[in-house]
Parts: sequence; C-alpha cells; structure tokens
Amino acid sequence: MISGAEIMVKCLEQEGVTLTFGYPGAAICPFYDKLSLSSIEHVLVRQEQNAAHAASGYARSSGKPGVCIATSGPGATNLITGIATAYMDSVPLIAITGQVRSELLGRDVFQEADITGACEPFTKHSYLVKDTADLPRVFKEAFHIASTGRPGPVLIDVPVDIQQNQIKEFKYPPNADIIGYKPRTQGHALQIKKAVEVLAKAQRPVICCGGGVVLAGARKELLSLVEKTGIPVVSTMMGIGVVPLDSRHYLGMVGSHGRKPANQALLAADVVILCGARVGDRAIISPEMLGTQAQIIHIDVDPAEIGKNITAHIPIVGDIRLVLGNLADKAGWNRSEEWLSRVEQLKENEVLRGEPSEEFVEPRSFFRTLSAMMKDDAILVADVGQNQIWSVNNFNVKEGRFLTSGGLGTMGYSIPAAIGAKLAKPRRQVVAVCGDGSFQMSMCELGTIMQSNANVKIIVMVNEHLGMVREIQDKQYGGRHMATELHGNPDFVMLAKAYGIESALAENNRQAEELAEKMLASHKPYLLVCKVDPALPSL
Repeated sequence: MISGAEIMVKCLEQEGVTLTFGYPGAAICPFYDKLSLSSIEHVLVRQEQNAAHAASGYARSSGKPGVCIATSGPGATNLITGIATAYMDSVPLIAITGQVRSELLGRDVFQEADITGACEPFTKHSYLVKDTADLPRVFKEAFHIASTGRPGPVLIDVPVDIQQNQIKEFKYPPNADIIGYKPRTQGHALQIKKAVEVLAKAQRPVICCGGGVVLAGARKELLSLVEKTGIPVVSTMMGIGVVPLDSRHYLGMVGSHGRKPANQALLAADVVILCGARVGDRAIISPEMLGTQAQIIHIDVDPAEIGKNITAHIPIVGDIRLVLGNLADKAGWNRSEEWLSRVEQLKENEVLRGEPSEEFVEPRSFFRTLSAMMKDDAILVADVGQNQIWSVNNFNVKEGRFLTSGGLGTMGYSIPAAIGAKLAKPRRQVVAVCGDGSFQMSMCELGTIMQSNANVKIIVMVNEHLGMVREIQDKQYGGRHMATELHGNPDFVMLAKAYGIESALAENNRQAEELAEKMLASHKPYLLVCKVDPALPSL
C-alpha cells in the first residue's frame, strides 16, 4: 500500500525534480513528511509568495518547471501574487497546495480557501484532486501543461485526506494524453513562405525580440537570422539578453521606458517581425499606429496573443525556435544601405545619460560599470521601479540572463527570484537589484539566503522614496507627493549584518565601484547599499 503523500513525492521524482520551495502547514504536512524521506531538497522561504518567485527564478534559469508548495487558506492565497507573476511572464511553475479534508470543502472551516477558483485567471490549468488514485495522472498532466506550448503555472490542490489515503500501487503514466490540448509547434509553411516574400521586398525591416524567444531557447536561431540578413533588432523588456547591448545590430529596448533609437527605428519600419512579444502598452508605443505603418509578421506559440493588441498581417503560430530556424534558412533581405546607415546614425546620435558623481551613486553609469565587471554568463535579477529601468537600459547582458517581473510588475520579486536562480546555476554570478521600497517587501528572505547557502549578491538603490510613483506624481499630479516618502527606513547595512551577511554603504560612484569589486570577489552573500539622488528620474 502507498499513501497519496508518497505518490506525490514519487511523481516529483519521476519528473526529475531535485529542488522545491515552500512553507509548511497542517494541511500539507503529510506531503512534507514524505518529502523529508526523499532526496529532493526543500528550501524554506519566509513568506509563501516568495516560494513562487524563487521557483520562478529557478525555472527561468534552469529551463525546467519550478515547484512551490504551501498549505491551505492563507498559505495558498499568499502564493497567488507569485503565481500571477509567473503567468504574466509565461514561466513554467507547479504550485502544490494543501487543502482541508474533502468532506469539509465548502463549509468555511479553519484555513479553507477556494484556491483553484481564486487562481483561475492566473493559471494555465488547475486541479482539485478528489481521488488519491488520480494523483499520478494529475501530476503528469500538470508538468506537461506547464512546460509545453506557451509555458505557465499549473496549480495542484490536494485535500489532506487525499494525501493520507492509501492505494495498492503506484504507476506513473509514460505520457500525458489530454483531449483538446495539442500545442502547435511547426509554423504553417504557407505563412512562412509569405513572410519570406514580404521580407525580401522590405526597405526598412526591424526584428522585435520578446520574451518568447528566451522561453523557447531560440537565441541561436534569432542571432542566425540577424547575422544572415543584417536586420536591426530591438527588444521588449522580457527579450533583453537575446542580443547583447553592444551588438552592432541591436538598438535597445523599446517602449515608454526604452531607448530612443529603438523606438525611432520601430516607428520608421515598413516590416516588423514580432517574435514572442504580446505588444503590451509599456512594450510598444502606439501599437495601433505601428500596425497601420508597417506590415506585421507576428510569431508566437500562443494563438491568443496574435492580433490581440496589434494587427498581424502575417500570423505564424508555432514554436519560435522552429519558426526562426525556418526563416533563417529561407529568408533573404536585399540590404538597404540607406536604412542601415539611418539606423547606425540613430545609434551614434544617442547620448547615454548619467555621469559618475561624487555626491551620490549615479545608477545609470554605475550599471554600465557593473556589467563590465561581471562575467559574461552572469545573471542579473532586477526588481520593479526605477532600478528596473536603470538596469534594462544600461546593463549589458552578454551570454547570461536578465530576469525581472515584466508583465505583472511585482515589487519584491528580485531577491527570492535570485535565490532560485543561484540554486539553479550555483557557479554563475547572480546579482539582485532593488530599490529601498521593493527590498523591504522581501528582505525577510535574507534568512532564506543564509539557510540555503545561496551566494546571492544584492544591490539596494536607496533614495528614500517610491521613485517610480513619485515620478508619476511629478508629471501627472502637479508634484503633489502622497505616500511615496520612505521615512523610517532601517539601517540596511546593519540589517544585513544582523543576518550574518557582509554589507557596505556606497555614497558615490567611486565607492560603489570599489565595493562592487569586493562584492563580486566574495564567496559569500553580500549586500551593497547605494545612496541615490531622490530627484533622479528613471530615464
């Protein structure tokens, strides 16, 4: 005989899971008890939301679904923001929650919450398991759904009695056969042919690289297309890192917080190849205008994204890696030297903002210096706010990864996600960047860093304000600052030391550079606090 809790552990083992993130409670205790007897490692976070963020950082760095665990009621509801964050950025996640006994469902008993109902808008699929014998099938399907097609989170809610019940034997299905779920991988040959024909006649083509390229592991294929054709490249925030910032083909990030040459080139284009980008409001300025001025070739594995925000003249549904591989083999462009010269001029005319200061740490120039210090395969994890914009426009991601919450814009994301990334790639440099507002949303995870021996480096940009909101108040509300001043901040240096983490304060760029070198050379966690001018804008 074998219990449901044992089955759940064996399912994870069958899927090759070696690391999980979570926070226990009564309704998930049977599972935790059996997990303790397995070889699967568990990282105890300090708040459940951060279990989802850490699993997200792990998934995005390892290429495998991340697993997070919580108990019923508040434990499960605390996961919601992390699940929604993963959903918006298409991150493969398995969220396992405990639930009250099956016969008590719907009776509002202690720590009951309808988590499958609450998470319905933020998951690819969810399961409320009603029979212990269903667990192997449910887990097999969950991992398949989370990691195929457009990746995303899947929730498995397991009542405590289902975990305790026993059945005769465990059989894990070799395959998941789900009626109605057949993600398309090969792009339609006729649509690819049309794209090749349009591209051959283009005068001012631009490739817009989105997060789908990263998720599909299609960096090599996109770079091959770019090298073959010479077409200029821009990216959304989630597509940063596919093409290095210093590449001759790359113009930077587009959008309201992007770089001027990238936006200018995109709006001047007559053909735009959108690769795995949803074309959100922050990603592309005036998508409706772009759709009337240029022919749009939109490639995405999710058909629901094509045409949602912008007219797609040539829609191609399929795995971006396979579609770009086909385009790289077949596509040609009669290079317009006039267009390439114009694009090059846009790059040359751009004046990078930010000069090193002796009065504060000037963040834009500091991030340029920091990227030069770090190894080519380093992982930078940016939080949300001004720190995110300073880093995306100035940090050169070479062969590593850039992680951030681009879709939902979740403050407090960077530290737990960096923990997950470091545990996935322990030999790589992993640096989390946050503001003093976002840092205080997840600073409890300093305890997780120490307990899990995750050698994460953290940079806190301190301006004693919610900087991005303050900017909005300055521009749109007559400079009336309401609820954006962070008076009462702790001494972050002393706080880190209380956790046993080495830390230091930089009051200017010279000090920041010296301390960053020390931080990167350390084999232990490190927190670098940078004093930033509160009046400094994000751009």
